[in-house]
Amino acid sequence: IDLARPVPVVPERAASPRAQALLDRITRDFPACAQPMLTAGARRQIEFQDLAYAEDYLARMAAIRELDARHGGESKQWALTCAAARYLATAMAYDDVIRVADLKTRGSRFERVRAEVGAKPDQLVYTTEFMHPRLEEICGTLPAGLGRWLERSKAFGGFVERRLGKGRRMQSGTLGGFLMLYALAGMRRFRRRTLRHQIESEGLKQWLDLIASLAPRDYDLAVETVNCRRLVKGYSDTHARGGGKYRQLLAAASKLAGRPDAAASLRALRQAALADEKCGPMERQLAEKLAA
Repeated sequence: IDLARPVPVVPERAASPRAQALLDRITRDFPACAQPMLTAGARRQIEFQDLAYAEDYLARMAAIRELDARHGGESKQWALTCAAARYLATAMAYDDVIRVADLKTRGSRFERVRAEVGAKPDQLVYTTEFMHPRLEEICGTLPAGLGRWLERSKAFGGFVERRLGKGRRMQSGTLGGFLMLYALAGMRRFRRRTLRHQIESEGLKQWLDLIASLAPRDYDLAVETVNCRRLVKGYSDTHARGGGKYRQLLAAASKLAGRPDAAASLRALRQAALADEKCGPMERQLAEKLAA
């Protein structure tokens, strides 16, 4: 589910009793303006992991909705809840090796590729994937303890650099290539035990704790802090660049708290970060605002 697309209408019925309970919770416990995005977000968690993961998403959103209500959310058109519905969904359904493999092996993707190249029904289409996993991505798919140990291993790091430093190409349309990706996608049942999930969970808690601490002091700054999550997207190097900027913005939010222009300043910093791939312009603006 692409949360950047138009938000779907909230359905009346779900596919199973357990999914129906999630839908009923959304329509009963959350403001109407947030319900379409919450529905899309819950669907994304089910697609990413399972129904239990979607229940975790709604539990976290319920805490944010209560925080919002305590600090004037109704008069603000529930801005905090609506922003969090979008960005908490993308934060929980992050792009890891498992998800990338899942997306690359879906039948809908092969159909889309065939349509894009204009292939005829009797023509074979082979898709060549460029894979460039970093050491962090490889270790992130392993159990947390083993992943951290291998991340610190110079021998293993050197092996990965020699074998994958320049990336590898593989054909997902061949039996061997497809089965390799399909096996990776099937690892989602173990995702909660991986190093990557542990790291993402720790980062998510820090983000939510910061939002909870800011909302009583500066509601608008809390909303802008939620929106900073927009910078974290993609996979591999793209994710690393965006994640670095995102962490700088969270640190800036803490330092700006208490200033009358805090929300506007953080919004300007985020826009600068989105406008330029490099960190330089954002860092210069940050230094100027903190010095003012």
